[in-house]
Amino acid sequence: MCTLEKRGSIFFLTLTGASKKDQEHRLNPTLIAAIRAALSEVRSQAVPGSALVTRAEGRFFSNGFDLRHAQAVAAASTAADAAAAEVINMVNLFRGVVSDLLTLPMPTVAAVTGHAAAAGLILAISHDYVVMTKSRAVLYLSELDIGMSLPDYFTALIKGKVGSSAARRELALRAAKIGADAAVRMGIVDAAYDSAEEVAAAAVQTAEELGKKEWSGEAYAEIRKSLYPDVCGLLGLEEKTVFPSKL
Repeated sequence: MCTLEKRGSIFFLTLTGASKKDQEHRLNPTLIAAIRAALSEVRSQAVPGSALVTRAEGRFFSNGFDLRHAQAVAAASTAADAAAAEVINMVNLFRGVVSDLLTLPMPTVAAVTGHAAAAGLILAISHDYVVMTKSRAVLYLSELDIGMSLPDYFTALIKGKVGSSAARRELALRAAKIGADAAVRMGIVDAAYDSAEEVAAAAVQTAEELGKKEWSGEAYAEIRKSLYPDVCGLLGLEEKTVFPSKL
């Protein structure tokens, strides 16, 4: 599941899990709904100077969609394509998480201290900044290895966030498991640190530095959306013009 806490102007969204299996933070309808509820709460409390840090307990930031959940749905159904239908359902539900992060009226930082695979990688790069540990984490777009095509908004987000065509090819067409140093060189991650503790501290420092600017959250969100028109178009996010309040 997940928890939300606020310290000063910074919101901390933490993916939690009581068991080792839960700490893979696989994205099923329940976890997706919990993340969206937390982001809705963050949005409702946003003020100039707010920032979000998203982090996760355990060895994984997120291991992508919960395919075991889809298989369980299929086992309880008589429909031949029930598992595939449930994966499609999760893909559609997760659009809301990406939309929420792209429209959140504040800077966002992903503190990646564990593996981020498939939709988990997309969750990480939906943030404005990504910091990552060198010690026990890889980025892994696993769809090619499991025989699944990429949802259209995944592809659009990757194109918007990863500037190098060679890096996108390594991610998507080689299904490479990319460590933190390589991810920095490829422009996927902003900084790499030796330990999870250093990642956590760097994420907070980044959030604090950005929060001190006390920018208009509405303007920040609209400028962010303008940087990624392809994915925002696929998600149905319309741009609007924002003017200074004292104009």
